[in-house]
Amino acid sequence: MPDRLGVVNPLKPGETARTPWIVGVSGASGTPYAAAVLRGLLDAGESVDLVVSRASRLTLLDETGIAFRDAHWRDDLREWLARGADGKPGVFGDVRVDGVRHWAAGDLAAGPSSGSYPVKGMLIVPASTACVAGVALGLSKDLLQRAASVTLKEGRKLVVAVRETPLNGQTLRHLVTLDDAGATVLPASPAFYAGATHIQDLVDFVAGRVLDAAGVGHGLYR
Repeated sequence: MPDRLGVVNPLKPGETARTPWIVGVSGASGTPYAAAVLRGLLDAGESVDLVVSRASRLTLLDETGIAFRDAHWRDDLREWLARGADGKPGVFGDVRVDGVRHWAAGDLAAGPSSGSYPVKGMLIVPASTACVAGVALGLSKDLLQRAASVTLKEGRKLVVAVRETPLNGQTLRHLVTLDDAGATVLPASPAFYAGATHIQDLVDFVAGRVLDAAGVGHGLYR
């Protein structure tokens, strides 16, 4: 496996090759979307490299009451993924997070900051307008933006689930820039034709569309 600087090292005895999806969570409202995507990836047997931005931790605290801490990320992630979109704890039981690797948002020496670190692609869910601007302009101000820039330059799948309304001209131009660069721009817009009867159904629809764009099978909506 590659080390923190992206250098490829031989696999250790008993270790299998790991090619994850990077999931970036920015500071926009919509942390239940991220939770649903993460559950969908894990249910599909996919590995995940998780980057939770500093701003998104404030949003996560507001929307769920969960404080996401680097030192206790496994416990906090399990609590988050078990929670329903309505904020009710324990809805999804004990979610296994063995397939997740967490990288601190400020760690620019992390594996996903290098193009030689093997990944399938990256999903930014939700994507704030600040995140969209940073990726479109190539700012790489944190690991989330850097990983997205690397994903684009390596020609890998990048799905940007933008969650904002209304959108001004500047953000629209940034989204066009991302589209021109090969990203899939996927507004977090729930649909009602799948027979939604609960807020979780609407959240799962958006998460399912993100996974559709990534080519990952799921059963999140009919």
